[in-house]
Amino acid sequence: MIVAVTYEKENGQVFQHFGHSEFFKIYEVGDEKIQKAEVYDTNGQGHGALADFLHGYAVDALICGGIGGGARNALDAMGIRLYPGVSGDADEAVAALAAGKLSYDPDTTCSHHEGEHNCGEHDHGCGGHSCGNH
Repeated sequence: MIVAVTYEKENGQVFQHFGHSEFFKIYEVGDEKIQKAEVYDTNGQGHGALADFLHGYAVDALICGGIGGGARNALDAMGIRLYPGVSGDADEAVAALAAGKLSYDPDTTCSHHEGEHNCGEHDHGCGGHSCGNH
């Protein structure tokens, strides 16, 4: 199984806003453990293009924090299973998924696009607030 995680390269954490992900860490998982992992730069692609980016790497599942409805639909159309509402260490999250023990919230969304707040108005990155908990 190929698993991608929205990735904060500076600290190894799950990035909390799918559409603003600058990096994905993509793992090969087998025999209930991580076999291989590599970090990929999205090269400035955002939102809808990220689903195509993941599809290009034959990703089977995505672990992330918050994610909007359009991105959910795009991933679903490509057959990529979604595990949203995850925070903490990316490697630990993938190991937990491989072992069948990942704690996630299937109803987690990110409502930046519904007007609750706009990251562009603030002096911080999306990971600096609880985007995954809307």
